[in-house]
Amino acid sequence: MTDRAVKVEGYLSQGGKIKARLTAPVMLRVQADTLYTEFPKTLHVDFYNDSAKVDSKLDSKYGKYMESLNMIYLRDSVRVISIKGDTLYCQDLWWDQNKQLFYTDKPAKYNSQAQHLQGDQGLEATQDLKNVKFKSGHGQVQPGQNDLPGQGEGTGQADSSGHKGPATPMTPPVKDSTPAAPAQRPAK
Repeated sequence: MTDRAVKVEGYLSQGGKIKARLTAPVMLRVQADTLYTEFPKTLHVDFYNDSAKVDSKLDSKYGKYMESLNMIYLRDSVRVISIKGDTLYCQDLWWDQNKQLFYTDKPAKYNSQAQHLQGDQGLEATQDLKNVKFKSGHGQVQPGQNDLPGQGEGTGQADSSGHKGPATPMTPPVKDSTPAAPAQRPAK
């Protein structure tokens, strides 16, 4: 059974505070073996910080919310923009609502005023884009830039010299058409 809604606007709150506002022209709520909600004709999400101010925005041509995982799979022209204008681009991305993190094991690009980086094997990023970790990154950084996304020892991402630590494992693909969610990370 499938329910359909048009011109959708929804809010996510935790602990009485608004965390996100989602808008979409069409939403399908599908009751199959697994309950899911699909956004087949684009979606837009505004993410809010603890002060109820927008700190990043997300746009995608397709989204699928898996209730049992509390995660959203996004594909096709996925773009996340921080309040500073830093931008993440990819074709395939998972959003973990509980951890407020993005994951992918597909190629991704990150641009800011001082950095133009890309990772061919995916990344992990906070939803405000303040911390972006590529698994195998490369790109251009302006001299004197010390706050590289993904910088750190043994974290599975490339640093400014191109050194790569061990990669974070991802789960293998599953049978349905939605790619498997990345392996759950331990809570920090």
